[in-house]
Amino acid sequence: MKTFSRLALSAAAISFVALGAANAEGLAGAPAPFDKGGVKLALISYISAGDFFQAYQAGAEAQAKALGIDLRIFPGRQNAAEQREQILQAVNLGVQGIVVDHGLPESLGDVVQQALDKGVKVVAFDVNLNNPKIPQVEQSDHELARQALEQAVKENGTNFNAGYVYVAGFAPLDRRNEVWETFKADNKGVVEKARFGNVSDTTATSTADQAKAALTANPDISVVFAPYDEFARGVKLAANDLGIAPKLKIYSADVSTADIQEITEEGSPWVATVATNPAVVGAVSIRAAALQIAGEDVPHNITVKPTLLTQEALRSANVKTIEDLAKKLPEFNTSDVVTAPWIPAKLF
Repeated sequence: MKTFSRLALSAAAISFVALGAANAEGLAGAPAPFDKGGVKLALISYISAGDFFQAYQAGAEAQAKALGIDLRIFPGRQNAAEQREQILQAVNLGVQGIVVDHGLPESLGDVVQQALDKGVKVVAFDVNLNNPKIPQVEQSDHELARQALEQAVKENGTNFNAGYVYVAGFAPLDRRNEVWETFKADNKGVVEKARFGNVSDTTATSTADQAKAALTANPDISVVFAPYDEFARGVKLAANDLGIAPKLKIYSADVSTADIQEITEEGSPWVATVATNPAVVGAVSIRAAALQIAGEDVPHNITVKPTLLTQEALRSANVKTIEDLAKKLPEFNTSDVVTAPWIPAKLF
């Protein structure tokens, strides 16, 4: 760990030197310090694997570039101790802001407080840091889950046996779980027959292994609520391997180009997902940090609204990629939350 920390710190410092020179001219019409350029920001993730997180990072990079920000990205490896170390590294590098992307709240509270104590602005995405000084960016996880389950009822009624994919301790999944628990209480005919799930650097494949066992043990499951696209991909893989895809329907949250292809392919049991554009959420996270650094007011709770995407609608519109989705559904490609006239808005 110590060797890694020294190497990472050295690499980060080199990265900042190179980027700083390229953005020294500043942003015309922007308040200080963006008018002079050279603003340093860190994006520190807990998870980097998967299409959603890659798109989120791409959106953050695009917004940072438009603002002339030197953005240092620390890759997430699902390692709480490493994420703590990365936050301390970023502070030592002299960043003015940090975006914390997911993580375990219990391992982050003291280090983010150290950052705040040194004047560093902090924004959290999908991790509840329980600090009034830290804006919380989320995808309206309650609404994501609610819309997915409403679609499940529309297509299956209120009496069905369900599988549920969930891992506790992650803020977005915990919020989505609140909706699931309320949904079951309100719909007594919905029976949760199996609960499983795993979050790792191989979430889809490890979830597939668990799904095979759950679906084999409970052949009467007809609906799976998998409120994270990597979960849904794993369940779909299991259903195909078991040859039960025609009798199963999967409802999820989040979307990517790979997801769209899997949802729309012939015979896919993945019939709907509810999502925001992860690239837009990444851009919103950077804007929240930039506004704080500029001394402007930022709301504590920042919500990006989601959209229901059904298999039928995606097929009918011939949507094959996120780019197609953005063109045919413009509201999916923008968000007017936490912005200002001096912040470039056209990114994608």
